[in-house]
Amino acid sequence: MSECKPCSTPVDTHAKVPADIGPPVSDPTHYKSLAGALHYLTFTRPDISYAVQQICLHMHDSREPHLSSVKRVIQYLRGTLNYGLLLLLRGTLQS
Repeated sequence: MSECKPCSTPVDTHAKVPADIGPPVSDPTHYKSLAGALHYLTFTRPDISYAVQQICLHMHDSREPHLSSVKRVIQYLRGTLNYGLLLLLRGTLQS
């Protein structure tokens, strides 16, 4: 998805995705891997915490609309690559 169109928010502000709507994802392991990677990313990107929490709620029974939510977060990240927290060691920038 490196060439995807960026979006302005990590979640769809109009729709609530029910837990049992849509067909199951074809590869649940792939969904869990993406959700885990996004969960790890929340340490330096707290702006995606809510969206990732909603994604992780469906790891036990992930469906295609939930995968669309994962892709939306990735699109958001694509448009905001320069956002994040700068973590410093002992208050100085290490090179």
